[in-house]
Amino acid sequence: MVLPLPLEEMKAAHKLLKEYTYEMRPVERGYANRTLYINLETLEINEKPVTQQMKDIFTGGRGFGLKLLWDAVAPETKWDDPENELVIANGPICGTTGYAGSGKATVVTLSPLTHNVVDSNAGGYFAPFLKFAGFDALEIQGKAEEDVVIFIDGDTGKITIETAPLEDVDSHLIGAHLTRMYADDEKNQRGISVMSAGDAAEHIRFAIINSSWYDVRRKEVRLKQAGRGGTGRVFRDKKIKGIVVRYSSTRGDSNNPANIDLIRKAGKRFNWEMTNLDDKQNQMKKVGTANIVEIMDHFDLLPTHNFRYGSHPDTHQIDSSVWKENFTQGMPDGCWLGCTMSCTHGVDGFPLATGPYAGHKVLVDGPEYENAAGLGANIGNFDPNIVLELNFYCDTYGVDTISFANAVAFAMECYTEGIITKEETGGLDLSFGNNESAVELLHQMGRGEGFGVIVGQGVAYMKEYFAKEYGADPAFLHDIGMEIKGMEISEYGTKESLAQQGGFGLATKGPQHDEAWLIFMDQVQGLLPSFEDKAEALHYFPMWRTWFSLHGMCKLPWNDITPENNKDTAEPAKVEEHVENYTWVHEGVTGIKVTPEDLLKQSERVYNFQKVFSIRMGRSGRKFDYPPYRAMGPVTIAEYESRAERYDGQLRDIIGVPPEGLATEEKMAKLRAYKLDQYEQLLDAVYKRRGWDGDSVPTVEKLRELKMDLPEVVKVVESVRAK
Repeated sequence: MVLPLPLEEMKAAHKLLKEYTYEMRPVERGYANRTLYINLETLEINEKPVTQQMKDIFTGGRGFGLKLLWDAVAPETKWDDPENELVIANGPICGTTGYAGSGKATVVTLSPLTHNVVDSNAGGYFAPFLKFAGFDALEIQGKAEEDVVIFIDGDTGKITIETAPLEDVDSHLIGAHLTRMYADDEKNQRGISVMSAGDAAEHIRFAIINSSWYDVRRKEVRLKQAGRGGTGRVFRDKKIKGIVVRYSSTRGDSNNPANIDLIRKAGKRFNWEMTNLDDKQNQMKKVGTANIVEIMDHFDLLPTHNFRYGSHPDTHQIDSSVWKENFTQGMPDGCWLGCTMSCTHGVDGFPLATGPYAGHKVLVDGPEYENAAGLGANIGNFDPNIVLELNFYCDTYGVDTISFANAVAFAMECYTEGIITKEETGGLDLSFGNNESAVELLHQMGRGEGFGVIVGQGVAYMKEYFAKEYGADPAFLHDIGMEIKGMEISEYGTKESLAQQGGFGLATKGPQHDEAWLIFMDQVQGLLPSFEDKAEALHYFPMWRTWFSLHGMCKLPWNDITPENNKDTAEPAKVEEHVENYTWVHEGVTGIKVTPEDLLKQSERVYNFQKVFSIRMGRSGRKFDYPPYRAMGPVTIAEYESRAERYDGQLRDIIGVPPEGLATEEKMAKLRAYKLDQYEQLLDAVYKRRGWDGDSVPTVEKLRELKMDLPEVVKVVESVRAK
């Protein structure tokens, strides 16, 4: 690709605003024992110590991010206030090369989408390099006066804030530019990682942050995303063009682990499974998470036409076989060193057909399942080339693919229902499957113009806007708007999985699948028959999945490949052998011997802290834990009648209401009353299991049990109870 400007010209235009030198120190048993504070308004750069108490209570990663943000903001702080922070943290196991999936960064901030605290994780090399450069977390406060680049040089112990007037904003360009600019030579590009957003991040609420790494085989800079909650909008609101970290000396023992042999023991066991079992199971090394597209379709779980339906006759056009054929095969595709899962696939040399880069051949990172499902079936698109076009531009513009897909699908349904017309859309035909219009909406987000900017504010915004401006029925919009707490729902149909409805509804930051994915256990395998069973699952799995974000790890190696004897264990869904691996890795890095129960306590402590943080920011009460009704059952007559045999059977066999002689509207009303009552009972069971009261507030007793009864935390709980 031809660079718009010579790198030398871009670099020469930089103006040094602040330089800071720090002492280089080795990591100690997984911790750098410092955080880095930068204020872009005052140009202050400081180091803060990480105390033993902080490690004991908050562990690392997401926990550190939440604690630092809590100390920085007040209940009245808004996402675009200068005091809002963008915190990027790693975790004690992050950077381990001896066990798969150990390269995750967690970004924590106040969200422009949910108006609440949000966390989002990203792969790539940024998190390990930040740690090895000397810091367990980076917190950025204030707003720069003009576009800047932050450079953290872990090779020399120097930090700079520099103006960056000439660099392109779009991530595939600025990622490559800054990688080359700050590398000493071509070989050193592997020691550079860049965080960036893109043009759309200046205009929309669900913008992402891209985290890069240099693929030495392809000789290309690649991207992974902190995709949820609008972190990229905060990034660009602070006028950050890029954050660059350099660390050129990564070794297998850069974490200075207490017992590297214990890590290798766990890694050897897992790597054997990847070598010998992956082809028989999910083919993560060949197709990644996109392996489940046809599985979701088969079980009527693939979101189609704004989650109206769960399958489509054309799904085969975007299923795993298509992506397997498009992905470059026979090449390690890990997004951190030593990850044998290698699921980060890409399409090399994809020719773009639209937008500012039309005619360019680019590397498309993905699609993963969420992209294939959302950018595909949910908007009625079954053209794999359009999926790839949207995938690429979402990444480089800085657009969350899940939120984009759901927002476009919502707008398409509103168009289909006559709520909006071409007059409101600026002439765009937003019928389901109109791929040209979907692509144009994305480019409008990048340009900051047209109806795309309205769609880019998210489903929650559009619900209010369409009701106010066009007189749409708010109740109908609420039913079909696939968001909870302001965040768009991950791409899984949940109508027949009460547990998954709860997994999305109860997630503190919003309905993200990385917290609780229970569809198969609940709907397909029937392993959660009672409310108590569902509540137990909605305790264990969110807490367990939280653990990965505390330690800088990816969840996929936990259960996307399983041991040969896993199905014969007492609780196959927990993948107990892999949990044992994680106890070994944790002990191997930190020197602290732990049980699986100890790991869960680490998570439960931080999980409850995040819940209280959310309450502190005004998100208190049971009312915030409900999904839209479409996540439970049919909103429209067409939905009911598409599954009439199933729903009539539920009325007759489960509810005890004979469907014969009833109009469809009557049947829908009775089914709805039943499903809503079921969800209420689920909430009660989950709150009880988690140690929360009936209004979704952790009890002081629970906080005390977890040793999270810090005075400032207890104060929030007691004050909301007093009301």
